[in-house]
Amino acid sequence: MRWTTLLTLAQAAAALAAGARLAAGRRRRPPLRPVACAPGTVSVVVPARDEEHRIGPCLTAALADPAVAEVIVVDDESTDATARVAAGLGARVVPGGPPPEGWVGKQWALHQGLLAARGPVVVTLDADTRPRPGLFGALTAALEEYDLVTAGPRFVCDGPAEQALHASFLATLVLRFGPIGPAVPPPPGRAVGNGQCMAFHRAAMLGAGALTRVRGHLADDVALVRTLAGDGWAVGFLDAGDLLRVDMHESAAGVWREWGRTLSLADVTAPGRQAADLAVVWLTAALPVLRLLAGRPTALDLGLLAARLSLAGVLRGSYVRPGAGVWLSPLLDPATAVRLTQATVRPARTWRGRTYARLTSGARPTRPARSAAR
Repeated sequence: MRWTTLLTLAQAAAALAAGARLAAGRRRRPPLRPVACAPGTVSVVVPARDEEHRIGPCLTAALADPAVAEVIVVDDESTDATARVAAGLGARVVPGGPPPEGWVGKQWALHQGLLAARGPVVVTLDADTRPRPGLFGALTAALEEYDLVTAGPRFVCDGPAEQALHASFLATLVLRFGPIGPAVPPPPGRAVGNGQCMAFHRAAMLGAGALTRVRGHLADDVALVRTLAGDGWAVGFLDAGDLLRVDMHESAAGVWREWGRTLSLADVTAPGRQAADLAVVWLTAALPVLRLLAGRPTALDLGLLAARLSLAGVLRGSYVRPGAGVWLSPLLDPATAVRLTQATVRPARTWRGRTYARLTSGARPTRPARSAAR
């Protein structure tokens, strides 16, 4: 059998896999809507390292919400005025200590914040998030059904180049794992989530010791979701686009450098799965574009390009100001495939100015009794 025939068969198999994941988008959970919540229910924890220029809007919005009892900023050894800005706005600042051996900085900061929190419900936010009225009530209401909720935001991108690259990276997540808010939860080993915004009951999270168990992962959010889903927790990845905005990066270069480091999920995915996921991206997204640019697309390539453009149309709803960049994003899929391959073969060991000697490879959850999750 000629190699071209083998490539065609492999591409067809990858197209079927991606198509099945995209089809799940027809049965999604509805987006979160604003919900009133009892005053003083939520403790908000914000891990922050050198965020003086970005943390203000996040804290101002959280402090203004009546559902929020306290906003705790864990100052993760910042070298700028992060702590002073946070305190000036009214947040309680917890000076973070250096991470113990084996801990990644963000998990250590979250752990310290969780210990300091007083409310029964904890919502963690990254400093670049922009919560909108009703978010905390909606997350609290969702915890009546789920044990852990992570929320998908609407993204702010400055300029078509940044938006195009961001949308290309985002498309690879959908091709590998399906859309946000699946009606049927995936197996624990294929679950994903968003660590920019998480909600859970404080007592349950402390009882599970979950942050300690994922302390060595750079892909901390997915490690946490998969570990707790493996324990039997009900984990929801819900669309909060109307209630949460995130301004992640300052440029396309920042998207390439920062998001590209962990988007491969190399430290939480077994090697065989990594190879299969990369194959889906290369065969269904990158190869059709390369053949089109070479003037030699096949009928399957054209069908995949049409599906990719359709996906771009859906992804417009993931951006605050969707523009030409979203439609141009398929042209960057070959470059994105290269970046994912690079991050898979040589996983990042440096993050936020810290270099870690060894990264955990794959989350291996234990399975305590189901009652521990509540």
